[in-house]
Amino acid sequence: MTSIQEKNKPRPKLLFVISVDWFFCSHFINRAIAAKDMGFEVLVLTKVDKHSQQIKNAGLRLIPLDIHRRTINPITELMTLLQIIHIYKKEKPTLVHHIALKPILLGSLAARISNTSKVINAIVGGGYLFTSKKPLIGLFRSLIKIALKALINPLGSKVVFENSDDLSTFIKEKQVRYEDAVLIRGAGVDPKQYKLASYISECPIVLMSARLLWDKGIGEFVEAARILRTTKVNARFVIVGNIDHGNRATIDENTLTVWRSDSVVEFWGFRTDMPDILAQSSIACLPSYREGLPKALLEAMAAGLPCVTTDVPGCREVVRHGENGFLVPPQNSQLLAEALQTLICDPDMRKRMGLLGRKRVETEFSADLVIEQTLALYNEILTT
Repeated sequence: MTSIQEKNKPRPKLLFVISVDWFFCSHFINRAIAAKDMGFEVLVLTKVDKHSQQIKNAGLRLIPLDIHRRTINPITELMTLLQIIHIYKKEKPTLVHHIALKPILLGSLAARISNTSKVINAIVGGGYLFTSKKPLIGLFRSLIKIALKALINPLGSKVVFENSDDLSTFIKEKQVRYEDAVLIRGAGVDPKQYKLASYISECPIVLMSARLLWDKGIGEFVEAARILRTTKVNARFVIVGNIDHGNRATIDENTLTVWRSDSVVEFWGFRTDMPDILAQSSIACLPSYREGLPKALLEAMAAGLPCVTTDVPGCREVVRHGENGFLVPPQNSQLLAEALQTLICDPDMRKRMGLLGRKRVETEFSADLVIEQTLALYNEILTT
């Protein structure tokens, strides 16, 4: 992609608005760096947790934002909105990229108030709001849909979806115009960073990489492991991930203590050496209730692991049933256990499916492809 900066003119400003810095670093920082190299001045407006230095070291300008993922307090949200409006008026960004539900709603309203016209809104899953069955959350979900319809797709904007299910739903419900809907499937991964796992193991590791949230299917994974222990299947069940206190679906510490004491599943906590962990694993599992585009499965596929996941938006975007893994109904521990047992007992199937998954990553889900598509979208918006 050629530079978009014109001679003797200041660099155009690209402003990311995202709820928390760790998610920006895991899913968007490579695209931000590529945009900087293309000629943008890149700003990141987010809640600062532990990744500020990584953002600054990448040559990006970090602006702290007081935003809270759990709260729906009107006063708190108003204060956050006012912060965003202030930043928009002060910085006068050429293009803003809102990521996830709350930044989309608050950022789009701020853009309208501050006359910021070039906007990208990125839907990255639905999380607790779209998976919870609580009546109060259902009512709130209806109100959010009304707000989204009013704010998500103003004239001149584009809306990015990570999976085709969400894209089709938003168009069908007339929340987004067909011509403004863009499919960019997740953050992508670099296959060269992952070596192929070993398919022959005396005690295969079934790996689940996810935050410790109920809607990631942690409970179903633990129950499936418990079921398989009674059948004397020889395997280890491992969860890599930590507690996310900022999420309403986080699993309480008492439940985690009970699970740890049962010793059915090993909890390895947050790890930064995922390529090494995947290389020693045999099967990847993610029984999530809903996803945007799960990077955990892409990483597993890059390492040549077959995947067992749920037949829900996002997950079925990357796993084809019977080809590079199995799809099972969500919240069904018995069928999850049966699918895992099939792979545990058949190393040849694991290898065949794993290699097909690796090929899909190389051709459909590489980080280079995602970066190319994102930069092309930026360029399109700037030139229209």
